[in-house]
Amino acid sequence: MIPSIRKQFNQQFTDQKYKAFLEELFTRFGHEIEFRIAETPVFIPKDLKKRLFEACDHIIDVILQPDFMVNTERAIPEGKNVPFEDKHAQFLAIDFAICEDANGRLTPQLIEMQGFPSLFAFQDVISETFRRHYACPPDFDYLFSGLTSEKYRKLLGQVILNGHKPENVILMDIEPQLQKTKVDFMAVKDFFAVPSVCISKLKKNGRKLYYEANGHDIEVKRIYNRVIFDELDKRTDLNLQFHMNDDVDVEWAGHPNWFFRISKFSMPLLHSPYVPETKYLSDYKGNFPTDLENYVLKPLFSFAGTGVIYDVKPEDVTTIQDPENYILQKKIYYAPALKAPDGEGVKTEIRMLYLWPYGEPRPIACTNLIRFSKGVMMGVKFNHNKTWVGGSTAFFEPETN
Repeated sequence: MIPSIRKQFNQQFTDQKYKAFLEELFTRFGHEIEFRIAETPVFIPKDLKKRLFEACDHIIDVILQPDFMVNTERAIPEGKNVPFEDKHAQFLAIDFAICEDANGRLTPQLIEMQGFPSLFAFQDVISETFRRHYACPPDFDYLFSGLTSEKYRKLLGQVILNGHKPENVILMDIEPQLQKTKVDFMAVKDFFAVPSVCISKLKKNGRKLYYEANGHDIEVKRIYNRVIFDELDKRTDLNLQFHMNDDVDVEWAGHPNWFFRISKFSMPLLHSPYVPETKYLSDYKGNFPTDLENYVLKPLFSFAGTGVIYDVKPEDVTTIQDPENYILQKKIYYAPALKAPDGEGVKTEIRMLYLWPYGEPRPIACTNLIRFSKGVMMGVKFNHNKTWVGGSTAFFEPETN
């Protein structure tokens, strides 16, 4: 996105460098990563950096409003309310498409946001590996808020562990060993000695939770939660002693209720030049836009793109029986902001990653995650057999340049 740096990077790029880069990533944890890693990082100019942080601040300001909890109470589906909710989310991931404004300048547009962990540990690994294998400008950084890699890992550990011994903290998911993102779980284990445990392996005795390790039951005092209810509901084959909304004596690193509160449910509460027009379908009271082709229809309580209608027709909105559970969002159009060596434009999405430790007045901007696409949309099925697509990181131009 900075033409001179992109040109130099592309000229110096070789398949051999890329293979060496991947080999280090794969051997770091003895695991061949199951999602595609892109050939390049992104170099973000300071004007776009400024806009990204303005956009994030607009969103965070809304989350901090006194009425946010009341306005998002309906976000938590019936039967999914987990006891002992924290006063605020501990993890925040905000996804932006990189677009062009009316003047042709690159600008972020909100796609999605999550009060839920992302690849917080792995992103530090991949970013440092990019720096070792490629000629990234030394004064550009992937970290924010004055963090170094060491300070960032310490902060992440503080949020995950909250002072507990690592053996009493677990990363909980559904069959974590089978998840495509398990490389992040491996990084959490490597950094903090926190094990990954399937929710089906947890034992409950009264209000206490336990997992088994080396033939011994070990008490769980804090859960770094990576379970998504939508996925758990589909796994009727699992034999569970512990259910997410059980009244148990544990802390949550990422309380499950915040997954729902900070989500597409809360997008209609946002009003910013960096947020596309978004309304609950029920707010239209039957008077829908006449240009529905310029909108996307999304169900509130499904995830990973399930049920999204990209090419909206009148019958799609008029036949819905529960319009309060859908949003209609103005379409945005990605700019082909990154140029591959063959000259082809690549669409870019950036996830800004924040940690919110107890006692801090606002979330702390920490790092980022990048996804590239050459297809109609993001995602593996739209980028099959393509190069210069997949996951990556961004290095940001310093303010002093």
